[in-house]
Amino acid sequence: MARKLISATRLRNEIFDGASDMWLWRKLNDPELNFPRPIYIANRRYFDEAEVFDWIEAQAVASQGAL
Repeated sequence: MARKLISATRLRNEIFDGASDMWLWRKLNDPELNFPRPIYIANRRYFDEAEVFDWIEAQAVASQGAL
């Protein structure tokens, strides 16, 4: 099965509703968040779409336990 890669720009703008590049930097540099790591192609960051959606789901599940 082929992985679907999405650019960092698309990730921020479409999936995370216009999040800033600083927001993404913070997610990537906080080891406790375990945010999916990018894949670099020609100095551009791409993310595995399935990994990102799995991370979002895990965050939702974790927040339910915090209530």
